[in-house]
Amino acid sequence: MEKRSSAPTRIVAVTALVVAAIVVIVAIGGAIGGGNSGSSGHGHGGKTTHYAAKKKHHIPASYEIQSGDTLISIAHRTGVPVREIEALNPEIDPQILIAGETLKLR
Repeated sequence: MEKRSSAPTRIVAVTALVVAAIVVIVAIGGAIGGGNSGSSGHGHGGKTTHYAAKKKHHIPASYEIQSGDTLISIAHRTGVPVREIEALNPEIDPQILIAGETLKLR
C-alpha cells in the first residue's frame, strides 16, 4: 500500500480556516457599523449628515451647561459639531464644564 501525502489536505484546511475567519470578521464588522467609509451614502454616516443639516435651522444662539454635560452630549443635543462649539468658545476648557456657564452655538 502507498502512503499518501497529507500536505495538500493540510494546506486546503488552513486556507479554508483563514477564509472562514475573514468572512466572520467582515460579517461582524458590517453588523456593528465598522465600515463607515461614507462612500456609499448609506448607513449611519449619511443619516447623521442629513439629520445635522436638518437641525441647523433650529440651533439656539446659546446653551446653558447642565450638570453632567460634555461637549459631545451638547453637540448631539443641539446639532452643533464639537469643533464648532470649541471654536466659538475658546475660553472654555472642554475637560471642565461648569454647570450654569453659557456656551455660544452660533
